[in-house]
Amino acid sequence: MSTLHRPRKRFGQNFLIDQNVVNHIIAAAELSLSDHVLEIGPGQGALTHKMLPLVQRLDLIEIDRDLAQQFTDNGDEKLHVHVGDALKIDWNQILNQTDYKLVANLPYNISSQVLFKMITHRQLISRMILMFQKEVGDRLRAQPGSKEYGSLTVLCQLWFDISRVTLVPPSAFKPPPKVMSEVLRFDRRETPRVEVDDDGFFRRVVKASFAQRRKTLRNCLCAAGFSAEVVDITAEDAQLDMKRRGETLSITEFAHLAKQLQIVEQRYLTN
Repeated sequence: MSTLHRPRKRFGQNFLIDQNVVNHIIAAAELSLSDHVLEIGPGQGALTHKMLPLVQRLDLIEIDRDLAQQFTDNGDEKLHVHVGDALKIDWNQILNQTDYKLVANLPYNISSQVLFKMITHRQLISRMILMFQKEVGDRLRAQPGSKEYGSLTVLCQLWFDISRVTLVPPSAFKPPPKVMSEVLRFDRRETPRVEVDDDGFFRRVVKASFAQRRKTLRNCLCAAGFSAEVVDITAEDAQLDMKRRGETLSITEFAHLAKQLQIVEQRYLTN
């Protein structure tokens, strides 16, 4: 891959250049010749060229047309290049079978948005090896009661087992970012960590609960459009203190809250 391409700030480009980190990522992915892999933001191909001989099919999403052209010119029939924004591309057109593996050195400015999209397509992704700013990695592995614990924590941990692969210093990139990074491994669970009756409603409740971190659950839920009466009845039925803050609830408690809140809301709306 040509080294003449200058990283573009508008795309959040920090090219991975440390081969030790590349090797850690490849090892964590546990690739086989039957694997279909999606890589987001291949950059100059540090991971791409290592993975290509190891898999059956490798799909790339690259927003930078100049970089994408270099991969298109590769000519390998196993390599499929999709030019565009990973947040806007229809992943269903790419993930044409279940159990894709996803590998990405994500641009830090879109990492959370990409994760929410990955959760939506979780049935098609068995494993993800992803690079994050360390601060985001801490959030993803956080426990209830910590300041890092948030909606992304709950939604990711519901569906994936998450573990750290390696810490990555700024010197591993060109240009070097101003922060530490880390690689995380996500393994899709066969069943969610707790039973969730309505995934969309659960997500709505979780996001609402963290929308205003300094406010109580009651205030957050009311601000999100739930009536005060519904919230108060739910508190009684669920035996949950609505003066608590969202960051103190476990995933199990969120599932219980969402279930009871939906029951009460439906009953309230039909009366």
